[in-house]
Amino acid sequence: MMKKTIVCFGDSNTWGYNAETDARFDEETRWTSRLASQLGNSYTVISEGLSGRTSVHEDPLFEGLSGLSYLYPCLMSHSPLDLVVIMLGTNDTKARFGLTSYNIAQGIVRLAKKAKGMESGVGGQPPEVLVVAPPPIGEKYFDTPIGSSMGIQCSDKSVELAEHLEGLLTGTGIHFADSKDGVAMNEIDYMHLDADGHRKMANFMQHQVTTILNKG
Repeated sequence: MMKKTIVCFGDSNTWGYNAETDARFDEETRWTSRLASQLGNSYTVISEGLSGRTSVHEDPLFEGLSGLSYLYPCLMSHSPLDLVVIMLGTNDTKARFGLTSYNIAQGIVRLAKKAKGMESGVGGQPPEVLVVAPPPIGEKYFDTPIGSSMGIQCSDKSVELAEHLEGLLTGTGIHFADSKDGVAMNEIDYMHLDADGHRKMANFMQHQVTTILNKG
């Protein structure tokens, strides 16, 4: 029996950035690895996290960060897929992109619809797609070393994002979940998960994944 395959497509919080050490959390700590362990041997969880990744926007300062341009080769190389989990939006709040929270949601939905329209699922069918709103950026982020790079109003945009995503995804056949009720950012730079955040995110994702893939 073939395992159910899940691709987790995200940014530094999927990659596993540790704001305390400026390095990567070990494999046992990262939520994608914990999710794989918790789901068991019937699942394969593939982590496709990249620090700085946006939904659809090319970053003028750094190369290769648009999720839109990488999505097709990424999903097709890992196919056949049962589920694609997209958790993006944190980097899209950066002031240099000049986006409203609604614009950010539009970009994520565009990416999700592209994933839903691809023949990367089992038997060449589209995979299931889950969009997860990341935990909001804490208000104190601007007072940390990362504040100058991020710019103003990032926290406000991230707080508003989930509502826009839910509205835009209604009726699309794409699943949606908001992680903020169960998961929060750290208290170092206020925009990355700490070890406990990764543990909570794994638990949150486990519930979402099993609900979607075990229905019927």
